[in-house]
Amino acid sequence: MSEQEPVKNLDCIGLYCPQPLFQTREQIDTLEVGEILEVLSDDPAAEEDLKRFAKRTGHQIVKLERNGEILKFWIKKMK
Repeated sequence: MSEQEPVKNLDCIGLYCPQPLFQTREQIDTLEVGEILEVLSDDPAAEEDLKRFAKRTGHQIVKLERNGEILKFWIKKMK
């Protein structure tokens, strides 16, 4: 079985707190349960903000990668 791919991509590179969080929240609301949103960010606060957001809202971070300054999150809508 292949890994599920994101259905939407959100590029927050160059945006700083709280914009990546606000835009992630807005985009995740447009997904169906079980779909994945990919978020790219270079905001140092994004890692903690998006982890906290996922935990608080019941969504799941299924992938978190760092490539230099760029963070890539895959957030799965769970409810």
